[in-house]
Amino acid sequence: MAVKFGVQIWQEDFDLNGIKGAFIEAEKMGFESAWIYDHFYPMSKITSDYMLEAWTLLPQLALVTNNLRLGILVTCNSYRHPSILAKIATTVDIISNGRLEFGIGAGWFEEEYDAYGIPFPSPRIRLEQMEEGIELMKRIWTRDKAKFKGKHYTIEDLIANPKPIQKPYPPIMIGGKGDLLLKIAAKYADNINLVNCTPEEYSQRLSVLKDHCLKIGRDYDEITKSWHGQIIIEEKEKAKELAHRFKQESSIKSVQETDFEDFLGKMILGTPKDCIERIQSYIDAGVEYIIPHFPFSDGLKAHRIFIDEITSAFQ
Repeated sequence: MAVKFGVQIWQEDFDLNGIKGAFIEAEKMGFESAWIYDHFYPMSKITSDYMLEAWTLLPQLALVTNNLRLGILVTCNSYRHPSILAKIATTVDIISNGRLEFGIGAGWFEEEYDAYGIPFPSPRIRLEQMEEGIELMKRIWTRDKAKFKGKHYTIEDLIANPKPIQKPYPPIMIGGKGDLLLKIAAKYADNINLVNCTPEEYSQRLSVLKDHCLKIGRDYDEITKSWHGQIIIEEKEKAKELAHRFKQESSIKSVQETDFEDFLGKMILGTPKDCIERIQSYIDAGVEYIIPHFPFSDGLKAHRIFIDEITSAFQ
């Protein structure tokens, strides 16, 4: 299987017209997919506070593109009731003529939860909620009249029309890498997105996923294995300087507190040749789909170098 390449574009880097233009350019460049993120606060302290809500923005990006797959990497299950999210996702799938990739995760950004007054239960509870949410949404997408009674969510005789264009529903990407999340992914995911992993960690996490698949009789090969992280294309020392700056300017406390060498180990950085070698190490670890974010991309300059000088090595 040939490796595929998408890209995540941060809302905070653009105004509305700017991000629409970035998606138009991503399609022209030949990316398989383009993604935004589901946050209300910026990920960097120095970019912008201009934050458009992801699911409201996505239809605008669908309308200015024609073939590009579109998604949110990843939706926070906590931010919208799953029955409403199912309706929203169906609407976007129809607007995009069947180009939605449905990314979902359990949620993690506690500061954002607190600021918006959203309860932030334990990781186990958030994962339970995500699993119930996925099951509930699948029923809404595929049944004339959906019922669900769980620990966290209940629906009764819910009728939701129209259904998504993609059958039975848009591909489900589950983002994260913990053991319990991988257990849920073995059951539900069409795509598992392992975030900020070294190649060694990526391989180990896939082994856990494979074990879960074997236990429930799921075909492990049915699940696309994607990687998401940062790529900086510069000479090695300059790339390290930019990586250090990116780490220091992050709004995420855990990123700021990460050991710098550990932080570098989860990135792809250096010259195009360096990046090709690093990507190959991820492919050797089992990656089938690379979805990077490019910090300091200077008007999509890094995106173009990536397509012109790096992805061509994997055709």
